[in-house]
Amino acid sequence: MTTTATTVTATMCRNKSFVGGVCLARQASNGRHRDEEGVGRQSRHFRVLMPDWQSIIWSKVRMPLAKKTAVIMLSAAAIGTSNRGGEIFRVVAAFSAVQCTSRKTAAYSRPLFSVRLHSTTSANTETDITGADVPPSSLTINKRLSRANLPSSLDARSLSENLHIVLSQLASRRASEESMEAARTIATLNAGRVSLIQKRDESLQRRNDYSGQVGKLMAKSQGGKETDEIVSLKDNASRAGDEANAVELELNDIESRMNALLASLPNLLDDIVPDGDSDGDNEMVNQWGDVTALPRELGWTNDFQPLWHDDVASNLGGWNSDAAVGMSGARFVSLTGSVARLERAISSYFLDRASEKGYIEVSPPLVVSRSALEGTSQLPKFEEDLFKIVRESHTCNGEDAFLIPTAEVPLTNMHANQILDESGLPLSYCAVTPCFRAEAGSYGRDTRGLIRTHQFYKVELVKITTPEMSDDDHHKLTRHAEECLEELRIPYRRMRLCSGDIGFSAQLCYDLEAWLPSTNEYREISSCSNTGDFQARRMGLRYRPVETKIDESDSTDTAKGGKKKSTKKPKPAFCHTINGSGLAVGRTLVAVLENYQTPDGDVVVPEVLRKYMGGLEILKKKS
Repeated sequence: MTTTATTVTATMCRNKSFVGGVCLARQASNGRHRDEEGVGRQSRHFRVLMPDWQSIIWSKVRMPLAKKTAVIMLSAAAIGTSNRGGEIFRVVAAFSAVQCTSRKTAAYSRPLFSVRLHSTTSANTETDITGADVPPSSLTINKRLSRANLPSSLDARSLSENLHIVLSQLASRRASEESMEAARTIATLNAGRVSLIQKRDESLQRRNDYSGQVGKLMAKSQGGKETDEIVSLKDNASRAGDEANAVELELNDIESRMNALLASLPNLLDDIVPDGDSDGDNEMVNQWGDVTALPRELGWTNDFQPLWHDDVASNLGGWNSDAAVGMSGARFVSLTGSVARLERAISSYFLDRASEKGYIEVSPPLVVSRSALEGTSQLPKFEEDLFKIVRESHTCNGEDAFLIPTAEVPLTNMHANQILDESGLPLSYCAVTPCFRAEAGSYGRDTRGLIRTHQFYKVELVKITTPEMSDDDHHKLTRHAEECLEELRIPYRRMRLCSGDIGFSAQLCYDLEAWLPSTNEYREISSCSNTGDFQARRMGLRYRPVETKIDESDSTDTAKGGKKKSTKKPKPAFCHTINGSGLAVGRTLVAVLENYQTPDGDVVVPEVLRKYMGGLEILKKKS
């Protein structure tokens, strides 16, 4: 991981020596990952190793003060100028520091110092915040409020407490007014829910009080005879219980409504996601390959017009779309002969390469339940894009059944409702499956060839990881997909999707677009998404952090030269899930047929695929 060395100058407002480190949090749902670098006594500079992407940090630094332990609470939001896989972005910073005289003191006093952030990579990224406690949520980044250290997915309470951020994020996504109103409704319902909980608890307490009094009076009564007072108290207890039950029913209804509304809201965006309306506003991160290299090797002349992939496949005798349409309808294709074999070779190559990179190959089911699709967030919002199986034919444990739109669904759901050990993460899976998509809303688009079909093969890559490793694993998965294109020698570019084009479940997404010479353009061949804990929260996928030993020392222990050591058992936390195509087989076949065609109508087999084609080097045009 590339890191940017950044110096933070701390101007002390009071003459105090200090020692400690600065704890950096990667952009993670829990905002607690720490990379520490110690600084010496009397130091006035913190040298911060800022990760090569946005960092939101909440950290503590110990400081000896008159034989007592003091704590500086640093809060900061920073975006660093760095080279993150070829991408450049600017620095914005807000730092504050306040002092308390005990680790257990909840109220903090005035700021100790002001901070100026100096980036070593750009002179134009300096920001000065003097003695101000600037909440990260007030930062505006890419025309929206920063998500700061909020988790990817929000429950009703956290959404209500951060409604201004959620609305800003939804507006950035160009969400509908219906989605905006859903967020407001959740906040309203949650406020009512809080008062109802209080009302229910009060009713339960009254019931318990009345019941307790009944018990005492019954113990004193002769022969267990019920007096008028006891009967009255029982009636009061019964009424209080009925009130509590009525409130509980109302709470259940509110919970159900809030959960349904929450399921309709998309993920919060990574602060690095650019603002934009559509794919035309996506940012190019990097570009690989020379689009003229293969044409020169294959003897393309200036007057040669590259054919579409379906024409190339037809010349090879491997395209039979009429038969497929006749038996299955529009947007289905049948491949035969050497073209079908080339498609299988591409699948085998992708799977073998993924296995070499540590992915575990899985052969998953192609039919999944409604709850599985809810876990990965295709449902409830995108049901019209799915192929649903009629209940008379099959159900999944009593639930509606669907054909998978991507292997992401079964691969990620393999660990639904489980608690994993952190020591076993990340988990990396790969699978090649047919994928089925109704393509609702795409009428009239890409009707020709293999670009947009109802059924297609895809090799899916999935990683289940921790918040701390989430960004690194996302970068690794994306690189694994890119390396496939590089070994195939297909020119491509990596695009960072803008807020108006990014997928529903993604907090950050990179599209890989392959060069297609027939139309002289780049087209998507892979989409690599980091969903944060968005999917994990929906499917109950958690991990148990490794237990850590903590040194607890107070003034008494320090005076005696002793230390307390305790083992803190961490609570389970939501995993982060990452998925991407490694790659889409059909679209890779498109890219190979178009980029490796010769003026004679033959197709040269890419070198890395030849062992999967029995050593065949050229697919000959049929006369």
